[in-house]
Amino acid sequence: MFDTMTLTKATGAVCGSLLVFLLGGWAAEALYTVGGEGHGGEEAKQAYVIETGASEGAGEAAAEGPDFATLYASADAAAGEKVFAKCKACHKIDGTDGTGPHLNGVVDRPKASIAGFAYSEVLVGMSADAWSPENLNGFLTSPKNYAPGTKMSFAGLPKAEDRANVIAFLAAQK
Repeated sequence: MFDTMTLTKATGAVCGSLLVFLLGGWAAEALYTVGGEGHGGEEAKQAYVIETGASEGAGEAAAEGPDFATLYASADAAAGEKVFAKCKACHKIDGTDGTGPHLNGVVDRPKASIAGFAYSEVLVGMSADAWSPENLNGFLTSPKNYAPGTKMSFAGLPKAEDRANVIAFLAAQK
């Protein structure tokens, strides 16, 4: 069944396959390398930039805008209901808990105060404080920065107007 010729063919096929993979790897590395070496020692320049709105200038422009109290005073609860659509995946406003605690009556409610909900330790540590509109604004700006270690995975709402509108909407949900 296995004679010398069959064994030689099988060994040649294996060696040939390995050679093809080796040469393919070298060619791919030469074509698709992303390292800085091999560019003549000069620094590689960025070919293009995708604008995400989170640039350094955006933080300065936001600091020049109206403060939160002014925005909150003129907030639109109807527009906040549209922004709240982002929150509906985890939060409800009908008194039942979802992935996150229910948010009806959250404005001026003590933090981590919903019985039976498993809050993160950092929010339990803040339970002496209440969810004032200013605290909600800080939390909704960046939950991970406001309460490091929070279980909330939402990145936050970058627009101050959206935060003020959604807080006005939540204030109307008693």
